[in-house]
Amino acid sequence: MQTIAVSLESRSYNISIVHELATFANFYAHLYPKRPRCVVLADSNTAALAEQLLPFLPESHLLTVPAGESSKSLAVAGDLYSQLARLRVDRATPLIAVGGGVVGDLGGFLAATFNRGLPLLMVPTSLLSMVDSSVGGKVGINLPEGKNLVGAFYQPKGVWINTQFLDHLPEREYCSGLAEVVKYGVILDATFFVWLEQNIDAILARDPAAVEHLIAVSCRCKADVVEQDEREETGLRMVLNYGHTFAHAFESLGAIRVGCTEKPLQRG
Repeated sequence: MQTIAVSLESRSYNISIVHELATFANFYAHLYPKRPRCVVLADSNTAALAEQLLPFLPESHLLTVPAGESSKSLAVAGDLYSQLARLRVDRATPLIAVGGGVVGDLGGFLAATFNRGLPLLMVPTSLLSMVDSSVGGKVGINLPEGKNLVGAFYQPKGVWINTQFLDHLPEREYCSGLAEVVKYGVILDATFFVWLEQNIDAILARDPAAVEHLIAVSCRCKADVVEQDEREETGLRMVLNYGHTFAHAFESLGAIRVGCTEKPLQRG
């Protein structure tokens, strides 16, 4: 197991990188010794993974949304608000987001806004979300006018990364996450970039040691930037958008060219 500390004064938290499902029990108990009731959010692709965590949560409610970028919407968020209200969720009720970037962004937005703030735990299930969206506190939903136009900076209480969850990822999704990993080598860590070149066979074979190392270094790189510019006030954090600006433009252009009859590329 590796632990990456994100130091943000009262908003500090740890990123735990593990290989075994059972370690979730200690992770949750460390944050919440009394193990309060909680809400678990997943999508139709990650609900089965979320269900694996339920035995470690004495009282939990699993909420699911359709997989895909369309779930990051005001309509879906509104329906989930109603479900949280019916469950009488209060500020002591942790929300655990189990999924890729869509679930993390949506779950984080719900946690930041319902009852003026719920404790948020991130359990990313794609490589992209493990090395990027689950870390740093950017949460939000989309509008028809653009991506992530409604959101907040809202740090989680902890991030639990189980590398075994990557076993379910299709090859294309795994490789798309590697593009984000390479980004950190390009913008922040030349030594890491060389390591990636030298270990490409092990990385593509999803060797456990190689995967754990690349996740840990990527998370450390992002944490270093977030610690210095949490809310994008100095301009430093913008370096993390390397490649994103053009990619989001391509997504929008693609949606316009097909008359929005096809979904844009999914974000992990």
